[in-house]
Amino acid sequence: MPLPESTPRKHVHTRAITYCGFEREDGMWDIEAHMTDTKTYAFRNNWRGEVKIGEPLHEMLLRVTIDDSFTIHDVIAATDNSPFAMCPAITPNYKTLVGIQMGAGWRKAIRQKVGGVHGCTHLTELLFPMATVAMQTIWPLLRHRKNKVDSAVEKSDRRPLVLDTCHAWSSDSPVVKVNAPQYYTGPDTTDKTAV
Repeated sequence: MPLPESTPRKHVHTRAITYCGFEREDGMWDIEAHMTDTKTYAFRNNWRGEVKIGEPLHEMLLRVTIDDSFTIHDVIAATDNSPFAMCPAITPNYKTLVGIQMGAGWRKAIRQKVGGVHGCTHLTELLFPMATVAMQTIWPLLRHRKNKVDSAVEKSDRRPLVLDTCHAWSSDSPVVKVNAPQYYTGPDTTDKTAV
């Protein structure tokens, strides 16, 4: 559903962020992010001179390589466009994330390693959603493969990690009642439209 019509306005700024998840041939996983900031007008930058319409003021790329347990094995950070000459110099600091596991405390661990003056605001912000992108990349594919191998699809007895992380996965929601009934805490009525 599109947003409702706004008052007359002029487009000024676009931040575009893309995340992609990849399965590697060596059994590892790459989660990549690419972010650009562009303006609809040209402006002067002390270091770069004129930044043209649509030319990125910021362009940052990040690759995090993880294993099946979501432990980081490598990080590659790149700053292709920035407002200051010194910005790309901070990218090697992102290697300090090697060994951290995505999961509980993920944002805190990121802030401790590359927060504030130890990192780039934009690269660090790209890290926060990576755990969710990793889950969306890895778990459905592994589950799909397991279901293809198993002749009968069985419900897992493990507590879903997504339980109580959003509205749909609230323990009293019809989604949980269907997909993880042993953890369902809501009423016995079923609303099939919500699933």
